[in-house]
Amino acid sequence: MKRCALVLICAGFLALGQVAAIAAPQGGAAGAEGTTIAAPQFKPDEISDFAKWEDFLTTAKIVDQKQLPESEGVTQPWKLTLEKDGVTRNAVWKNISGIVGGHKEGWKTEIAAYRLSKALGLNMVPPTVEREFRGDKGSCQLWVDSWKNFEAITKEKLQPKGIKYTYFIRDLCLQRAFDNLIANEDRHQRNYLITEDWRMILIDHSRTFQTTAKFTKSLIYDEHFKEGKNFIMDTLPRKFYEAIKALTAASIREIVGDTLTDNEIAAMMARQALIVAWIENHIKEKGEAYVLYD
Repeated sequence: MKRCALVLICAGFLALGQVAAIAAPQGGAAGAEGTTIAAPQFKPDEISDFAKWEDFLTTAKIVDQKQLPESEGVTQPWKLTLEKDGVTRNAVWKNISGIVGGHKEGWKTEIAAYRLSKALGLNMVPPTVEREFRGDKGSCQLWVDSWKNFEAITKEKLQPKGIKYTYFIRDLCLQRAFDNLIANEDRHQRNYLITEDWRMILIDHSRTFQTTAKFTKSLIYDEHFKEGKNFIMDTLPRKFYEAIKALTAASIREIVGDTLTDNEIAAMMARQALIVAWIENHIKEKGEAYVLYD
């Protein structure tokens, strides 16, 4: 998974990231549910089309199919070509479920991650729905043709310029907050998709919403992570933080439907409490004006 390389490039971003976070202008783009985010990941017009793409992914005709090799995805999902009303788009379909290689995997968590990202106004996960293929139910996610992934920008030693640098630092903090919430133990370099204008899209959420004590008593990204204390959830949109604080078991169930079990929701509520406690302590140390932005 090459986490060491990811740590090194994030450390490089951090060297200037503290200044960028403080010096950035106030305000951001509004998410679909009114939550302010660092910069739009999917563009506003794309976000407004999410419902259209959900329908497309559910109802479009499959005109081509190809199972991806393990080198492109350890769960070996299928790349589908879908067509409807003259529109053709690719999608990725998977139906993995159960314990695989010692890890809990599930296709339903792909859908839950998308719905939660949308409800929190994060909008970093592509539209994802349930769809039958070859007689089986699975998740079907809109394929995103990106410019680079994190592995590529690491190898090529690329960094965003100007205000995009600040937004990228903020996006990394958002990614860590989201992955802490959903207990994503598999955020490796290839499932950060980077657009040419340095927006960040997050894919592959089959190994998420873990329920063991490892994922309810501590966070994946905290002081013990290799990047160090100052690059975890260093700075976040105030409305995004408030949205996380406002989550309840009932509201999560309304968001995710039947894609998560009661145990998975209970485990997420435990992580919510850890996140809130971490951020509140961070505010005490750094000040609210530093940690939360509008």
